[in-house]
Amino acid sequence: MSILVKIADLDLSDKTVLIREDYNVPMKNFEITDNTRITATLPTLKHVINAGAKLILVSHLGRPEEGKYDEIFSLAPVAKLLSSQLGFEVPLIKNWIDGIDMSNYQVVLCENVRFEKGEIDNDEELSRKMAQLCQIYVNDAFATAHRAQASTHGIAKYAAISAAGPLLISELKALTKALRKPAKPIVAIIGGAKVSTKLTIIKKLLEKIDTLILGGGIVNTFLNAASYEIGKSLYEKDLVETSKELIEQAKKNNCNILLPDDVLTGNKFEENTTAEIKSISDIDRNDIIMDVGPKTIKKLNAIIKEAKTIVWNGPLGVFEFEKFSNGTKTLAQEIAKSDAYSIAGGGDTIAAITKFNVKKDISYISTGGGAFLEFLEGKKLPAIGILEEAARAWVAMEKAREL
Repeated sequence: MSILVKIADLDLSDKTVLIREDYNVPMKNFEITDNTRITATLPTLKHVINAGAKLILVSHLGRPEEGKYDEIFSLAPVAKLLSSQLGFEVPLIKNWIDGIDMSNYQVVLCENVRFEKGEIDNDEELSRKMAQLCQIYVNDAFATAHRAQASTHGIAKYAAISAAGPLLISELKALTKALRKPAKPIVAIIGGAKVSTKLTIIKKLLEKIDTLILGGGIVNTFLNAASYEIGKSLYEKDLVETSKELIEQAKKNNCNILLPDDVLTGNKFEENTTAEIKSISDIDRNDIIMDVGPKTIKKLNAIIKEAKTIVWNGPLGVFEFEKFSNGTKTLAQEIAKSDAYSIAGGGDTIAAITKFNVKKDISYISTGGGAFLEFLEGKKLPAIGILEEAARAWVAMEKAREL
């Protein structure tokens, strides 16, 4: 794993520490519906507080128009929950970029960093202003590590000391374990709406794995490439030829791409549409493929039982609709029962894991979606790269002090 400065390496006493966390949590009517990401940060926050530091917390939430305040994307509910969990007030600071008066507080939460103009473009002036707020910068938000933005990348260039947080380090360790010398057979499950968003990872995986299980709109594109009728199902016409090439690449690499034998269809993309089990060769023009069928599920279960390493990103079907959730549900349960090292990541995957109550039985759940996939592809994540540079500078500085 990368050489990074850790919080445990540093003297935090009487320092101001700015931590970039990932509080991009699901909300409904201004209420947090899943606080997993927030509670996961509490041990780190308590460690920094107990070490005698002042703590500034920074995060984004959703995708507001940059540079404009929008109450819908306010972190106010996060500040409320943190106050409850920590047992003291954690105020939300709306205008924070030009300085924060922390004389009356040990912990503050800055309002949505994407309300600041220049965050997404990694603006140098904004990055420098963030760096001036603290003596130590900590990135603990792996899910944003693939983005070179002001709060994930630029600030680390200008902060006096830049370190990696425990959550980020634990993500890197788990992902490295899954990649370095994975036990075989290796099974990857890749679902989602579009091949285009996961084309690179599919290509990479075909070089390493034994079986690739596809779900969602992705499998429809592959089914079309294999000359099956898919009716009105979601697929990407312009990637059918690419999918044909990937099927051939898999054969050359002795990798089995598992396409469904049967599926569940509906005639409308609605929860109350009638579900019908159909052989993959019996799909008609008005059908919409919504899930895998029982024969396919049986075949999937057998593959999962034999696996020693499992990588999961994306559901098999429209699991949000109860009658089309069985494929994803059974997959989740089989992975949970498996003795394989299982690693799962991505928003929909985490939602499925939560819905089907298998969280405690998955070896590692990554908070990242895009970062998770890019790491699996072998890409250098910008936020990790800049922390590595900062670590080399810190090591050199510490050695110079010892002389």
